[in-house]
Amino acid sequence: MLIDVSAANVIDVYHMLTGVVTPRPIAWVTTLSPAGVVNLAPFSFFNAFGANPPVVAFSPSLRRDGTKKDTLINLEARGEFVLNAATAALAEKVNLSSAELPSDESEIDLTGLTTAPSLKVAPPRVAESPVGMECRVRQIIPCGTGPIAANIVIGEILVMHVADEVLDDKKRIDPRKLRTVARVGGDYWCHTSDLFELKRP
Repeated sequence: MLIDVSAANVIDVYHMLTGVVTPRPIAWVTTLSPAGVVNLAPFSFFNAFGANPPVVAFSPSLRRDGTKKDTLINLEARGEFVLNAATAALAEKVNLSSAELPSDESEIDLTGLTTAPSLKVAPPRVAESPVGMECRVRQIIPCGTGPIAANIVIGEILVMHVADEVLDDKKRIDPRKLRTVARVGGDYWCHTSDLFELKRP
């Protein structure tokens, strides 16, 4: 198969891309609307890109009709968010929180989750998640216009909330305890608990 992106259907390109770039970690993001409504949504275009300062990036793409998602609107208005760990125990709720609700309704209510206050940003954390990272937006980079166009959000982590039960004896994250999940394409997800170890050369 050969795909000339300039001539291809954008949805077909999206499905091919998300089927190849795997596994994709999930940014489970809480933001606060200008009216004070907590928005919770998962994004699988996400990763960490530095540690000094600690920087993460994720992409709330435009909807298929080309309009902005609530997360992007909230980030443009307030410039703050929280990254919550998307774990195996919470996978069903992570998936449910991807539902498109009216902007005056909260996915927190839809999922039956609860929130915990943050220290340095206005959006709250997901209380049930073992990790919450409070972030300030450094930059939002629009990458195109129209259906599912990307908007790369670069955020600096200000505070990390980490539950003791996911740490090892060196006070580092034990992936066997954290048990995050990831996206693989289409309706497929994967667990990160199937581990193998390779020592660095």
